[in-house]
Amino acid sequence: MKTAVIGCRPLMTLAGAPGARRGADLGRVESIQDGGLLIEGQVLAAVGARAEIEALIDPGTEVVDLGGRLVLPGLVDAHAHPVFGGERVAEFVQRCQGCSYSEIAAAGGGILSTVQRTREATEEELVEGAHRRLSWFISHGTTTVEAKSGYGLDHETELKMLRVIRRLASEGRIDLVPTYLALHAVPAGQTQSSYAEEVVRETLPVVVREGLAQYADAFLEPGYFDADTVEFVLDAAKAAGLGLRLHADQLTCSGAAQIAARLGATTADHLEQTGAAGIAALADADVQPVLLPGSVLGLGLSHYPDARAMIDAGLAVVLATDFNPGSSPTVSLPMVMALACRYMAMTPEEAIVACTINAAHSLGRSHDRGSLEPGKRADFVVFDANDPREVPYWFGTNLVRETWIGGVRY
Repeated sequence: MKTAVIGCRPLMTLAGAPGARRGADLGRVESIQDGGLLIEGQVLAAVGARAEIEALIDPGTEVVDLGGRLVLPGLVDAHAHPVFGGERVAEFVQRCQGCSYSEIAAAGGGILSTVQRTREATEEELVEGAHRRLSWFISHGTTTVEAKSGYGLDHETELKMLRVIRRLASEGRIDLVPTYLALHAVPAGQTQSSYAEEVVRETLPVVVREGLAQYADAFLEPGYFDADTVEFVLDAAKAAGLGLRLHADQLTCSGAAQIAARLGATTADHLEQTGAAGIAALADADVQPVLLPGSVLGLGLSHYPDARAMIDAGLAVVLATDFNPGSSPTVSLPMVMALACRYMAMTPEEAIVACTINAAHSLGRSHDRGSLEPGKRADFVVFDANDPREVPYWFGTNLVRETWIGGVRY
């Protein structure tokens, strides 16, 4: 089955050299003013000017005319927590009344409240809740999502979450990249070290044996996990063949960026408090920064990561939602782009690259998505717009008309 998609004005292909974009290249977005796509099965067979695509149309080809709308590669969310039980609306109200993240957690809220609801939920209930949320991602133009565990904090529930993620990915609706968030918070009744020992001895071997995760992750932050504990667990995960990601320097500048560099992590995420030394360490080790301005907004804070310094240092910056029920309950990468442009000195073009090819590269997926080129998956988004800068400009407005994932139109 062939499908020709025409009337892409403009068609932002982001075509270019393989891999992530950095420096001046981060702001370059290749485009075709009046373009088209030819899809065969799940793959792009041809990408070019409208006339070139029309010349390839045969009697068996379905033709879809977008009527002159902006087309971007499918958006890639490289840091998200889409599987969990319950919600935390009450904590949102508490923050509106002036309570801090730490105060809410100390009173029994925060991550541990979601842990309780996730442990109580059946696998079917977790699947049902995630289906609803993943439909939100699709409606905002996201075609690939990194999906973390981390709301189980025990052997059984962490495996339950990862099996739910695998089940959702097998459905083929939206691609999920699984991450075992081994250290998210210390479970009630345990210490950092006892829980880390349990992770390495019991859960990690099953995760690896069953192929339940591509990456391992940890939250390095005072009050959660310290550097020694994080390095113990992530060293074991790396030795077992998993890639590494790290929640780093979100609330304090604890040297987590340097630890991510030393461990050879693929990404260091958050980095709100990271300074020049941490940025230099990330650049030396070629660790991709995954920046999450939605969590800054969601927590009512004002200190955003220094994206401009990271770009100037040659880092291949990524933007992601950090979608979760507590600090960042948003699925909208266009809204994240808007925050990055307004508060992190990024240009619209840089923000688009950070949510497409750079995000795909951080997940090991840039070979088949993140840009619109022959041979890549037919993942793209149609916006009711004619200028890519409109995507972050109209913040809070969903301009997505339709999302295509693997050649299927949503």
